[in-house]
Amino acid sequence: MKENIENKLTTVIAAKRQGPSVLISAGVHGDEYEPMVAAAELAAVLPGMLAHGQVTVVTVVNPDAYGHGTRQGSDGLDLARICPGNDSGSVSEAYAARISSMIEQVDYYVDMHTGGLTYEIHPLAGYMLHPDEGILDIQRQMARCFDVPVIWGTDYRPQGRTLSVARDAQVPAVYLEFGGGTGFRRQVVDTYVTGVINLLRFLGMIEGKGSRSPEPYWLEDHRPDSGYLQGKMPSPAEGILIAGVALGETVSAGQYFGRIFDPVSGISHSVSADVAGIVFLKRAIAKVKSGDALGGILPITQKGKHTIYE
Repeated sequence: MKENIENKLTTVIAAKRQGPSVLISAGVHGDEYEPMVAAAELAAVLPGMLAHGQVTVVTVVNPDAYGHGTRQGSDGLDLARICPGNDSGSVSEAYAARISSMIEQVDYYVDMHTGGLTYEIHPLAGYMLHPDEGILDIQRQMARCFDVPVIWGTDYRPQGRTLSVARDAQVPAVYLEFGGGTGFRRQVVDTYVTGVINLLRFLGMIEGKGSRSPEPYWLEDHRPDSGYLQGKMPSPAEGILIAGVALGETVSAGQYFGRIFDPVSGISHSVSADVAGIVFLKRAIAKVKSGDALGGILPITQKGKHTIYE
């Protein structure tokens, strides 16, 4: 039964002419729905477009987590923290092993995400700052194929991710983040489908010339755990987040970000922007506990490529 589900969720499109192999995945987290729809639409349209090579599309990497509508599987594990997984382990560990094995066998990898139910994310394409300069440069070019306002390169050392599997296998890889919260956003699907097709053109797998995005806000941040979203701007108290900023807004350090209001005690805690930059992450669930990430600010205020070293 499990194998039948996996087969239904995986589509392999092979062109008649040789070329690169690309893996596109969605549903690493079970509450990120638009990427799943984008993957299904790509699986439907690519057979009539692919001229060279092979594309494998996984519509839902962790169907157990999707079935529960949660980030984690029923075993309580976040698949994006346990790669390369374990074939003989729990349900999430087994799915992690499956996608990890697929990543290791391809030439390029794209992992599509949203902020899930908890966060909203300004559209971005990200990658690990791979220690191999050649692979890093390919990842930069891949990220530019997606028409998103933010490109973000982060610390290459975290383990357990789909991208860390790609890193260790020397497979150039990017991930996409856009949207989140409740409801469905067609714009996320369209951005991902158009971006993947453009990437395949850039790789010479679809006829036509791939285009590059206009000059984005582009940060390469080499600091440890620079890409760890759940550790950004921890809440000072438990209560209701009343945000005072919007995604994509440019803020200054110390600017009012919002407040935490506790309706039981009637106490409010003001929250200020920790750095100057672009608001790219904002909590979508209003109820917060002390220590929950409230949002994230990309510490640049001008378009173009910027670098932060350790």
